This record gives sequence, C-alpha cells and structure tokens, in this order.
Amino acid sequence: MTGSAHLMTDMPHTMRSAARQPNSRPAVLAAAACAMAAAIGGCTSAVAGSGGSPSAAQAGGHRQRARSPVPAAVTLRRVVLPDGHAVTVARFSGDVRFVLHCGSSDPGAAALKAVKAGPAVRQPASRSLVAAFNGGFKLSAGVGGYEQEGRIIRPLAPGRASLVIYRSGAVGIGVWGHGVPRTGHPVLSVRQNLGLLVADGHPTPAAANWRAWGATITRAELVARSAVGQNGRGQLIYAASMAASPADLAAALVEFGARTGMELDINPEWVQLAYAASPGGRLLTGLRGQVRPADQYLRGWTRDFIAVMATWLPVTAPGVHVVP
Repeated sequence: MTGSAHLMTDMPHTMRSAARQPNSRPAVLAAAACAMAAAIGGCTSAVAGSGGSPSAAQAGGHRQRARSPVPAAVTLRRVVLPDGHAVTVARFSGDVRFVLHCGSSDPGAAALKAVKAGPAVRQPASRSLVAAFNGGFKLSAGVGGYEQEGRIIRPLAPGRASLVIYRSGAVGIGVWGHGVPRTGHPVLSVRQNLGLLVADGHPTPAAANWRAWGATITRAELVARSAVGQNGRGQLIYAASMAASPADLAAALVEFGARTGMELDINPEWVQLAYAASPGGRLLTGLRGQVRPADQYLRGWTRDFIAVMATWLPVTAPGVHVVP
C-alpha cells in the first residue's frame, strides 16, 4: 500500500452479477489503510464526509467527536446491461471533495476572468487529484445555468437537474428549487443540465425517450453518453459509455445504488473519465474507446469538468514503510 486512494476494479459480465457484488470491500480496504496510517503517522479529520456527503455535524451544526479519516477510493466497474450494452461506472468514496473547473472555450472568458479553477488541474492541487470527468452540454445549448466559486456565469434555472457543490466540499444532485440546494448549506458551484435521469432510485419516464437528451452527431440513439448520480450515502457515481442510450445510463446508475441522477455531456469528443490509483498518481483512461488522453485534464481542456480531490493524505513516519 503506497497511498491513500485505492482503485478497485470488478468487471462482471452482467448487470445482475454486478448488483450482487458487496459494497463493503472499498470500506474495508479504506478502513485498513487508515488504521495503518494512524499507527505510523496519525489521523486528522477531513472537511467533507465520506464520498462527499455532509457530516452529521455539518448538517445539524452540533459538535461531533472527531472521526478517523477515510482514504479516497475509486471503485471502477464495467457492467453489461440486459440489452447487451456496456457501461463503465465509477463510484467516488472516502474523504473527497469535488471541484468544478471551467473550460477555455466553455464557459470561456466570462468565467476565466472570475474564477480560480480553470481549464487544467495545476500544481499543487494535482497532488491530491484522484479522478476527473466531463461536465455538461455547452452553455449555448440553453439547458441550464452555471455557477462557479460563487460567480453566476449563466443564470440558474428552476426545475433543471443540478449538480451542486457546497462550500464544505460536499455535493448534491437534484432539481434546482426542489431538493437542492440544501437549507443552511452555502453553495460554491452549480452545474445544471436538462432534467433528472434518475429520481427516487428509479429511471425517470423521460429516460426512455432518447431524443429528449440532446442531439447526437450520428442522429442515432447509441452514442457516447455520460451521467452522474448520487447514492443514499451521498457518494457520487459517474456512468458513461461510448455507445449507450439515456435509458442505459439510468439503469446502470440505479443498479449501482443511485437515488438521483442527471445526464452530462454526450458524443465521443466530450465524454471522458480519468482516474489515478493514488492521489496525484499517473492518470489512466476510464472508458474503453475514449477519444481523449488520460492527462487531458492536466494539459488543459476546452470544456468544463469536475475534479475529484482527496482531502486527506497519510503521512508516513521517516524510515517506516507499509508493505502490502
């Protein structure tokens, strides 16, 4: 074990077998890592809760006994749906926070002049980078607003599906004005895109109508698509494929535990996932057939994206090494 983030891959052949995989493995490995790190370097509390969900202390404003930190983890699986379509699903857990980055051309100059998180993840922030994934449609599509670091770049629209990043580093997904933002939680950034793809743990009726989810370059149903959901523990789940329908993404999110979810960008040029086996480690491409290289978010990108950052890194005492 050499770092605090762990990549766990499990590639079942059917969606049903994926659903049977226990969810305890990432938690067990993360807890073990924390225990070893505590023995050699000590533990400190993190800003965001496990997987980005607000802690009880944040939610209620009460003091809470400090908990041991949980290393960031990326659980990556490629699952095959009953219709034969394959979807890659990534769940982000442990002590992580999420950062919305603006692209060089979209949102472009209007955002670049006003925000810090720009087209690339730079040092020293990149030392904590665990993963990054694409944002939503171009703002000119008119399917939602955009707020970054407290600056409104495009007015937020009531009723739109919204990925909300709170100042605590926690996240929420829901309909703007109906569930998000959460009362008493200051908002930092918001990315809106269309309507909900998943609601109350089920695909929405609209998910079955692929023509309602953006124009595809081939005018076909099965194209590169991406989505993001959130489970009951507050963890974000990214789902994508280079050939899938909106209904495929909704089904994959639900099978992976999402209670709510929204579509992100579509078409091959824009759908991309990068992840590292440990914070700041070498980035790998997360999708089969992905067009863009794994280090695109380090080089700089033209469109907005979300970076997943570890909030806690273990400190190893001099001369002490943890051997797997």
